[in-house]
Amino acid sequence: MMSTSFLRPCLRRMFSDRGGNFGIMTAIMAPVLLGAAGMAIQVGDMLLSKQQLQEAADSAALATATALANGTIQTSEAQAYARNFVAGQMANYLQSGIDIKSATAVDIKTTTSGKSTSYQVTVSPSYDLTVNPLMQAVGFSTQHLATSGTTTSGQSQSQGSISMYLALDKSGSMGEDTATVNEDDPTESYTYDCNGHYNKKNKWVYDTCTGSRANYYTKIEALKIAAGNLFGQLDSADPNAEYVRTGAVSYDIVQYSPSSLAWGTAGVTSYVNALQANGGTNSSGAMNTAYTSLTAKNAAGNDAEDAAHKLKTGQAPKKYIVFMTDGDNNNDSSGGRSYDTLTKATCDTAKSKGIEVYTIAFMAPAGGQALLHYCASDDAHYFQAEKMEDLLAAFKAIGAKASAQVTRLTN
Repeated sequence: MMSTSFLRPCLRRMFSDRGGNFGIMTAIMAPVLLGAAGMAIQVGDMLLSKQQLQEAADSAALATATALANGTIQTSEAQAYARNFVAGQMANYLQSGIDIKSATAVDIKTTTSGKSTSYQVTVSPSYDLTVNPLMQAVGFSTQHLATSGTTTSGQSQSQGSISMYLALDKSGSMGEDTATVNEDDPTESYTYDCNGHYNKKNKWVYDTCTGSRANYYTKIEALKIAAGNLFGQLDSADPNAEYVRTGAVSYDIVQYSPSSLAWGTAGVTSYVNALQANGGTNSSGAMNTAYTSLTAKNAAGNDAEDAAHKLKTGQAPKKYIVFMTDGDNNNDSSGGRSYDTLTKATCDTAKSKGIEVYTIAFMAPAGGQALLHYCASDDAHYFQAEKMEDLLAAFKAIGAKASAQVTRLTN
């Protein structure tokens, strides 16, 4: 047996010799250092991945709630819609083989109040993120990431009431042709003098010949089509005639009996379709009728339109005047411009009362354009239609704005 007297000096020399300590310490600390480096890198990756997942969840919740409110999807389709949305948002970030759709929970809560429906959508995606090799070296394989996005109330679809009154020019110039060929009847027959010759009494006469030529829409026909498109948009937004009231008045040098404000568009449709072009131009009386019809008082002294809508829907209506002419007001009997002055005064009063005034100058001269530009609520409410297609587009734009009020989306 080796004596302890021999071992003690040997051990003392070994522990006092520091030459190999760095190598020993490196061997001991290397796994710890690698794990720490791997952890630092992985934490950065996890934070970025978690942010991407949160953004996908929030976006999917909002998109799904909006689609439900718009009627783009039904409630039964909402879960699949949300999962597909998350997958689309995460497509560029996920590692191969991860099926995030099946790991995304979707909860839909529907609340109905009267005719308004709100949607609360919660989207909760998750997946296992494969860690980097440094983390794997110290025993980790995946890191579970999960998050949730919720719309606080989603969006609800509600309907807004409107009252619209049209003041339409039916003067003689509205019987003139546009440059647009009638789609339903593109040609027309006409007669003309031909084959001039002397008759038996030695008098120069002509035969009557028949020809064919392009059949163009007249301005009044174009107006009827354009107004019909507007009414169709309102009917589509309010198929049960619960939110929309419309009326119309026509004019040439005088105004004619109006179509009084009524629910839906049946009355004004018949009224406009019966218009015939004739006479001069004086818009003052018709514009006054449009304004007073929208602001008339009932027997109780209250706004009649407001009362009619509140009784049916509980809402105060948005009010519109649609003012259209193809000409310039004629001079008054004294040779002045009082018709313009009176029309402008009505427009000023209507706009001061919050009525939106849309104006359409249809192939109108400079005077008519200036009057309608003045009367419009702003530049966006003024349309200068130089051809039939412009007229159709103008009425379509007005219809879209009014229909959006009827089926507006509110947060």
